[in-house]
Amino acid sequence: MDPSVVAAMAKWPNVPDCRGWLSLDRRGQWRLQGSPVRHDGLAGFIGRNYACDETGAWFMQNGPQRVWVELNATPWIFHLAADGSFVSHTGVAAGAISAAWLVDNEALCLQTALGFGLVDDRDLHLLLEMIRRPDGALPDGLLDAEPALHLLVQGRPLPLQRCAAGELERIGGFRQQP
Repeated sequence: MDPSVVAAMAKWPNVPDCRGWLSLDRRGQWRLQGSPVRHDGLAGFIGRNYACDETGAWFMQNGPQRVWVELNATPWIFHLAADGSFVSHTGVAAGAISAAWLVDNEALCLQTALGFGLVDDRDLHLLLEMIRRPDGALPDGLLDAEPALHLLVQGRPLPLQRCAAGELERIGGFRQQP
């Protein structure tokens, strides 16, 4: 967190929480009361002060006030970088990938060193080449017709698990609604 935020928390410890103002959409865009945050400085401030409590609810610490974040998908939204690595919506490297899920045969979630997140749908077409059968071949057709798939990440095949969107909170250990 920013040092100014930590100082404000110490100076004013009993400021009421704020709910219903801030959300994170499926593409990693912060939204204030539904409108996209377009100012890079404000988006950066939100991202630097974004954290999770012990119940899996996410918030932004705005000085002494905790602003709860409604998640449209997952706490992290990952973008594919030019070098093949993943970067979060806050600009932080995702780090090592330990697990991957195909969600409802249309979305991809990753468990990374940073945390659990959804891959931005605008990057999915680039990842299709990374989805393989256990024998290394590309799938012939629809992914839901393939019984077992792997995601080639960081030079190794990772089993691609399957789940429904309704299971993401349990799998990722977070709450979409604080």
